[in-house]
Amino acid sequence: MIFEGKKMEFKRIATAIAVFLGVSFSFLGAQASELRIGTASQGGAFYPVGQAISTLVNKHASGLTMVPVVTGGSVANPRLVNKSEVDVAITNNNLAVLANKGVGPYKKSGKMNLSALGSLHFSVLHMMTLDGSAINGIADLKGKRVAVGPAGGGTIPFLKQVLGLQGLKIEDITPSFLSYSDGFSQLADGNVDAAFALSGYPAGAVMQAQANKKLKFIPLSDADVATALGKYKNYNKVIVPKNVYNTARDGVLLGVNNMLIVDSAMSEDVAFAITKAIYSNMDEFRKENALAKQIEPERSKRLKIPLHPGAAKFFGN
Repeated sequence: MIFEGKKMEFKRIATAIAVFLGVSFSFLGAQASELRIGTASQGGAFYPVGQAISTLVNKHASGLTMVPVVTGGSVANPRLVNKSEVDVAITNNNLAVLANKGVGPYKKSGKMNLSALGSLHFSVLHMMTLDGSAINGIADLKGKRVAVGPAGGGTIPFLKQVLGLQGLKIEDITPSFLSYSDGFSQLADGNVDAAFALSGYPAGAVMQAQANKKLKFIPLSDADVATALGKYKNYNKVIVPKNVYNTARDGVLLGVNNMLIVDSAMSEDVAFAITKAIYSNMDEFRKENALAKQIEPERSKRLKIPLHPGAAKFFGN
């Protein structure tokens, strides 16, 4: 009887331990809901934006944590979401549409099922040369040495379309595939004739270059802008004031609305919590990151891919 009593006591203790461990592991699992947000290189604009977003999620989304991840940027990020290597990512209207259609840079990947969480700042195609250069339009780039950004970056597909406005192809220029910082440094040193960067403004690479050399925008004609906006519905006309880079004239540029993307399979509750943590705290976001001052949350209702149901719930869409 004593043996049976001890046996029963042992069972009760073992059961209690099992229950405790189960609850503990369940608790740890709940605490381990760490999300990864795909950004770009640490020297680009997307990484600090991703840092600021992570800070907001960590502070305001109960039960969730987020960390920014260095990636290949706006072209690579849809693939990373599609392969579940990141949970959230930054890309732009144009690339998100191409990814969901499985065309352009995503032809090999096939159609994706991405949804938007919300609008971010615009990335504009900085097209710049040295002040006094004979390059005064897209057509003048033929035969010139041009820093076009890193290979595989978001500048390349945009650049190809802009060159096409004047019947040019990338083979008509001599491209240098450099980081934005290196590309604009090479421009200031006279080693390339022009430099391009798809970035929010002010762009750090351009600011560094204009500190040493006076720059000018390569202008788009009214006809070029009209043709681009008619042909590429995801583009917008963006005016960059001349005081941003100390240029003689305002820059009339083409831009794309950046956005946060997720896989459409993300749970509605998680998508809602992330969206709310960001867009309910825009004052805090704007203090954390200068580019957030250019974000208009209402644009989230006019993005070119569907809002995730959780985000649509937040925006009352």
